[in-house]
Amino acid sequence: MAEYRSLLEELAQNITAEDLEQLKSACKEDIPSEESEAIATSHHWFAFLEKHSKLDRDNLSYIEHIFEISRRPDLLTMVVQYRTQVLKISEEDEVDTKLTRIPSAKKYKGEPPPLPLDRDPPYPQGRDRVPLAGGRYRERPH
Repeated sequence: MAEYRSLLEELAQNITAEDLEQLKSACKEDIPSEESEAIATSHHWFAFLEKHSKLDRDNLSYIEHIFEISRRPDLLTMVVQYRTQVLKISEEDEVDTKLTRIPSAKKYKGEPPPLPLDRDPPYPQGRDRVPLAGGRYRERPH
């Protein structure tokens, strides 16, 4: 637990007031605007995230995502180092959670769906065919 608190302290020291506004904006869907205004420091932000089960010493994927979309690779690197060195979770182990951390990404996991067989190929098969509207082709005059 001491390493986790050290991580949060190190992150807090690297988050300015301007950075905090950007981070709060990046997670505005999860923080009601009236509560967002009450969050004045990065320590308050971390406490809010912990209270609402978005952050825990064993689960940092939410702030990883926020740092990633906020373009803060320095903060993201600190979290990744904690995850790999303290929690012993490697990037390879994390692949599944990266895909599922965003609910809409779950549909992209696994094999791609097969193409429908009842349609013509999207490109002409030979040089003698010219594409027409509706996916049809006509023969090129010689």
